[in-house]
Amino acid sequence: MSAQDLHHLGVAALAQAMADKTVSSVEVTQHLLARAQALAPLGCFLHLDGDAALSAARAADAARVSGQSSALTGVPLAHKDIFVTADMPTTAGSKMLAHYRSPFDATVVARLKAAGAVSLGKLNCDEYAMGSANENSAYGPVHNPWDTQRVPGGSSGGSAAAVAARLLPAATGTDTGGSIRQPASFSGITGIKPTYGVCSRYGMIAFASSLDQAGPMARSAEDCALLLSAMSGFDERDATSAERPAQNFHAQMLSAREGANASQPLKGLRIGLPKEFFPAALAADVNGAVRNALAELEKLGATLVDVSLPRTELSIPVYYIIAPAEASSNLSRFDGVKFGHRAAQYDDLLDMYKKTRAEGFGAEVKRRIMIGTYVLSHGYYDAYYLQAQKLRRMIADDFQRCFTQCDVIAGPVAPTVAWKIGEQGGDPLQAYLADIFTLPASLAGLPGMSVPAGFGAGNMPSSAGGTPRGMPVGLQLIGNYFAEGQLLHTAHALQQATDWHTQAPAGI
Repeated sequence: MSAQDLHHLGVAALAQAMADKTVSSVEVTQHLLARAQALAPLGCFLHLDGDAALSAARAADAARVSGQSSALTGVPLAHKDIFVTADMPTTAGSKMLAHYRSPFDATVVARLKAAGAVSLGKLNCDEYAMGSANENSAYGPVHNPWDTQRVPGGSSGGSAAAVAARLLPAATGTDTGGSIRQPASFSGITGIKPTYGVCSRYGMIAFASSLDQAGPMARSAEDCALLLSAMSGFDERDATSAERPAQNFHAQMLSAREGANASQPLKGLRIGLPKEFFPAALAADVNGAVRNALAELEKLGATLVDVSLPRTELSIPVYYIIAPAEASSNLSRFDGVKFGHRAAQYDDLLDMYKKTRAEGFGAEVKRRIMIGTYVLSHGYYDAYYLQAQKLRRMIADDFQRCFTQCDVIAGPVAPTVAWKIGEQGGDPLQAYLADIFTLPASLAGLPGMSVPAGFGAGNMPSSAGGTPRGMPVGLQLIGNYFAEGQLLHTAHALQQATDWHTQAPAGI
C-alpha cells in the first residue's frame, strides 16, 4: 500500500489494513501528523502532540502483535477541545481556559483510549461550543477544505474539517443544537448525535446540560458505528447517563431487516418527511440534493410518507431561551478563582470577577450569558424559561405522534450550504435561524445524524479534475429514542448504493 494513500482510508479500512499487517499504526500516525502540519492553515488543530501519538501507536502495534486488539486499536483520531484530557491542554476554544490542563480524562476520551485508538491532539471549536460556523473560537476560525473562504459549520467545525481534509479518519464532536450534524453536512462527512444519555457527559465542558451530547464524526456510517460502540455506555459519574447495557452499534448496522433482501435492504422502512422541513425558503440546491437522496432510499425499498412537526419554527426561540439559561448557570464557575484565566489587575473581589470574565469570554459567549441571566431573572422566569420548557415537551410529543406513522424522519440538515467566513458576523440571528432543522431533535433528546447527500451551490472543481460541483449537502435522519442502530443501518444502506460519502475536496 502506498503511503500516499493512507489518509484516504477510513476507520474500518485502516483497522483491516493493520489487521492484515499491510501497514502499522506508527506508519499511519506519522503520515497523518505530517498532513496535519502541512495543512495547519485550515485551523483544525489547537494542539498536536506527535510524541504522545507515536508512543500510543507503538503500543497499539505491540498489542496487535500479541493478539490483544479491537476494531479501533491503532486507529488515529482527535478530540474536540471541549473534552478534558489529562495529557493535553483543554481550552474549549476560549481564552478563559488558555493553558488549562485537566487532572483527568473525559469518559469518552478514556473509553476510546481503552479501545486502543491513538489520539493526535485537540481540535478547534466555537468557544464553549457556542456557534454554527467555528468563527467564535478565540484561536481563529476553521476553514472548510471544500472552499477555504467558507465556514465548516460549528461548533464541531475543527472535527468536521479535519475529517473532510483527510487529516484524520474520525474525530469526536458534541451536539447541543446541531453541532455534529450541521458541520458534518457543511463539510461532506457523516456524523451522529446519539440519544441524550447514550454517551457520558463526564469530563465534557458543559454548555447546556440538558442538551449536550457527545458523538462521532467520520466518513461513513460504518466508521461512526465503530466509534459509537466504544464511546457509549452507562457511566455512574454522569447523573444523566442512560442505564442501558453496552451496545454493538456496528452489529446493529449490519443486521438485516425482516423481509428485506440484497437489492432492497430497506424494504418495509417508513421514512417520514415533515412538511415543515421543506419550506419555500429552503435553498433550491439543498432541496434538490436531499430529494435525490430520498429517491435513492426509495430505490432501496423504503416508503416515503408525509408527516408534520407543527412546532418546528418554535424550536428556535425555545432553544435560544433554554440553552443560554443553562449556559448562564454552567459558566458561572469561570470566575478567576478556582482555575482558568484571572485578570492581572483589579481592585477587589467583585472587580476581579468582572474583569476576568470580560477578558476571558468572547462576544458570543457574553451574549448568551446575558440572555440566559435575563430569562432566569425574577419577573421573567415564568414568562420565558418556564414557557420554553412547556413548549419543549410539546415538541417532543410531536415527534412521538410522527413515529406512529413512520420509523425514521428525514429532511435537510440546514437551509443552505456553508456560507462564507464573516458573512453572518454582523447578524447572529441569521446563524441562529440556520439551526431550524437540527434544533427539534436536540430539544426532544432524540438521535439524529447527517449523511452526505450530494452537492449544492459553489461551482467547485472536483477532486478528480472532472465536472465542477458545489458545496456538500447533508441528509438528516432522525430516529426514536435509542434507535441509533436503525439510523446507522439506513445510512449504511444509502452509502452502499451511492458514493457521495467517498468524495473529497479538490487537491486532498
